[in-house]
Amino acid sequence: MEKHRGFPGRLPGTDYQFTIRRDSKAGPTKLIARERFADRRPPDRRADEGFMAALWANFGAEPFVRGNLDAGRLSWLFGREVVAGENPFDPLSYDAMLVIDEKRARINFPDAFGVGR
Repeated sequence: MEKHRGFPGRLPGTDYQFTIRRDSKAGPTKLIARERFADRRPPDRRADEGFMAALWANFGAEPFVRGNLDAGRLSWLFGREVVAGENPFDPLSYDAMLVIDEKRARINFPDAFGVGR
C-alpha cells in the first residue's frame, strides 16, 4: 500500500480521518459511491470539502493511487468528484487509480480550489 507522504491524516481540529496507518488484514475496504443528502450535518460537509482540498493540493488533475487514503472518506466523493482513473477499475485494491473530476468538484466544492494547483 502506497503511503501518501505529506497528505493530512485528518481534518485539523476534528476526528474526521483522511488516511489509514496500515493495511487491513482483511484486505482493503471496497470503494462505493455513498449518497450525500442535502440535510447532511455541517461538520460532515466541512470534512468532505477539506478532503477535496487536500486531494487537489496533493494531486491536482493528475491520476493518483488510492494507497492509504481512507475508503470511508473517499466513498463520499467517489463516483462524482473522484472517479476511476483506469479501466477496469478494482474498488478492492490499494493500487487502484483515481482521478478528480475537476469540473464537477469545482461546482460542488468551490472553496476547495482556493489554493494549490
